[in-house]
Amino acid sequence: MQASNASARPLIELIAPLVERDGYTPTPLSSVTLMAVRRHVARTPLMYEPSLIIVAQGYKIGHLGDREIHYGPGQYLVQTLPLPFECETHASLESPLLGVSIRLDPALLGELVTAMGERDEEGETPVPMASVSMTDGMQGAVVRLLQTLHDPAETAAMGALRVRDVVFEALKGQQGSALRALVQHQGHYSRIVQVLSRLHAHYAEEVSVEEMARQANMSPSTFHQHFKQIAQASPLQYLKRLRLIKAQQLLVQEASNVNQAAEAVGYRSVSQFSRDYKRYFGISPLQHRKEERALQAS
Repeated sequence: MQASNASARPLIELIAPLVERDGYTPTPLSSVTLMAVRRHVARTPLMYEPSLIIVAQGYKIGHLGDREIHYGPGQYLVQTLPLPFECETHASLESPLLGVSIRLDPALLGELVTAMGERDEEGETPVPMASVSMTDGMQGAVVRLLQTLHDPAETAAMGALRVRDVVFEALKGQQGSALRALVQHQGHYSRIVQVLSRLHAHYAEEVSVEEMARQANMSPSTFHQHFKQIAQASPLQYLKRLRLIKAQQLLVQEASNVNQAAEAVGYRSVSQFSRDYKRYFGISPLQHRKEERALQAS
């Protein structure tokens, strides 16, 4: 049985008092982050870490390759791989986007998958990013998690169990097979997951498609085919986008200058970095840094 959009009201009432500003608000639970946006944000490149995203108010449209992924009240996003994509946020001062993000912990996933036992799968390649209809079970689990955040003692005593409850509901849902694939280490999907994990740990290092294919124990042509099917980008396109998004975070969040950001993400030429950055984000890295600082100060 699916929860209706009207059932988002309890989520809104629980999230709103806990956020004081736009952006991401950390909570005492390291895997749980609250989100608030009070303005429309045009389509822009970004990347989510593997997580569950529940939007209580407002909505987002994600663009991954030729796929369009809508998520808002009555749905939640299951992001199993850290994929660069483009996202548009619909929100306003009167009706801000409010949501919660729950980072997926591989150890917790593995523990739950083992406890739940084997499940029959369709045999299709899992989809790494998809919007799923909110069920009554997931709705209840998220409400209990948010209620817990309002009480420090309850957060300390029960917070981990509340997170576990939400992840359990996700494993039971339509994207359960994609979540299980992260920890079952079987098939092409799992091999690509391992390559992606390595790229994220060593994105500033030089690497060839042939080397990635060897890591996945595939021929270069087979690796390229499966990688593009999953990531909706070629391996080298993915690496470039990953580097540029990491550079954006350095420029905007950590006060790096353009030269420092370029070097930190593996670019040897600052001019090439600036060209790639402007082509991807539609704005030069220096101007992007200035505009974000002005926005944060306003």
